[in-house]
Amino acid sequence: MSLGRLVVTAVKVEGRSKAEVARDYGVSRRWVFELIRRFETEGEAGLEPRSRRPKHSPQQTGAALEDEIVEIRKQLEEEGLDAGAHTIGYHLERRHGEAPAPSTIWRILHRRGFITPQPQKRPKNSYIRFEAEMPNERWQADITHWELADGSPVEILNIVDDHSRLLVCSHARVITKAADVVASFHEAFTAQGFPASVLTDNGAVFTAVPRRGGRCALEIELARLGIRFCHSRPYHPQTCGKVERFHQTLKKWLRRQLRAATVAELQSQLERFTDYYNAVRPHRALRRRTPQEAFDARPKAVPTLAGFVVPAHYRVRADRVDKVGRVTLRYNSRLHHIGLGRRYARTRVLMLVADLEVRILTEEGELLRELTLDPTRDYQPREKA
Repeated sequence: MSLGRLVVTAVKVEGRSKAEVARDYGVSRRWVFELIRRFETEGEAGLEPRSRRPKHSPQQTGAALEDEIVEIRKQLEEEGLDAGAHTIGYHLERRHGEAPAPSTIWRILHRRGFITPQPQKRPKNSYIRFEAEMPNERWQADITHWELADGSPVEILNIVDDHSRLLVCSHARVITKAADVVASFHEAFTAQGFPASVLTDNGAVFTAVPRRGGRCALEIELARLGIRFCHSRPYHPQTCGKVERFHQTLKKWLRRQLRAATVAELQSQLERFTDYYNAVRPHRALRRRTPQEAFDARPKAVPTLAGFVVPAHYRVRADRVDKVGRVTLRYNSRLHHIGLGRRYARTRVLMLVADLEVRILTEEGELLRELTLDPTRDYQPREKA
């Protein structure tokens, strides 16, 4: 029996006074009078619990604004983008100059059925977070897998700045070889500068130590540039958590796009997403700034290992060795032919040019030749053994 029915029974059946019942049961006399009134007019239904919600709420969010919040939520979800309360508030503020509190937006979404409770989810305050202090202090890199429209597998190399979450580069290839990784990093160097360090897992294109000893092409190249290279411990992807989490964000967006038929189409999609992710999408870990804003807000770290000198002229060029074993390089508007030997005829190579210093690698990352270009000679012969 509920307390309300007990009070009504004491008054109506036992004949006790309302004041006495209120005193004995520790309730207010006003509540006892109200219960008796409701029972006399409505019967047993009058004793059921009633909502305390006010009849009028002057500060309640208007219906038009609620509909706009739902519209933004649906639009972001259809595009495969982050559609949380903070992101919706960010877009509302850009539109109108102000927005409801994220908690208000969350309650509206919950009331409209867009929020699924996750009581078993680990609370965010239980995680131990590590973040670089400066942009370019550390880059995280990793390769993830995707499929084209016909089911063909492709690989996507993503490089993310640890401090700002800036997507430094995102390159799609059928197979990512050692020289491809070096080429992507050098393209990133050209766009964002040289990082102080790089963090990756133990994939074959990132390290040669666990499988065959020695060093792979990327390890050699980063050491030459004075960039510290670190690897996560095996079977512990949390170390590279920022780039691993970015893979999820990217794939969520890609699933909402028309599936690319070719690698070139996929690369075009990646470039479009890069522009949005870096310059438009607010990032929760950056206090709702965009990665580009966070990257530009602080001075950049630079390589600290001994011997690093930033080259004045730098470029990366892919080529194929001709039938007589040479590759051609244009420097200062003049063509120079570099000898490699007939045994490398028709081999695809990558040329890394830093001022007059030239390094030529195979697609697998093998160094074929390293030389200082003589700008006075058209032909650069191989050194005699």
